[in-house]
Amino acid sequence: MEEVIIVPIVIGTLFLGLPWLILHYITKWKQAKTLTGEDEQLLDELYDTARRLENRLHTVERIISADHPDFRPSVRSDEELAQLENNSTSRRN
Repeated sequence: MEEVIIVPIVIGTLFLGLPWLILHYITKWKQAKTLTGEDEQLLDELYDTARRLENRLHTVERIISADHPDFRPSVRSDEELAQLENNSTSRRN
């Protein structure tokens, strides 16, 4: 008796449920909005602001470390920052 109930459930799941689920998410994926030009411009501005703030923080830490020799800055060296900057610029292009 259980086999009679299980067979239609399995067949329905395989041939109706699974394709419906796949097609449903494909259409949702196609309807999803992508970044607009305005969004990209905002991201560029935010990136530039973050880069300037990081440079300011690095400058402040260098000034403090010059005044207090025991101070250990949390930022990376200039070479590491330049390398990170080059890597992020190449990814954006």
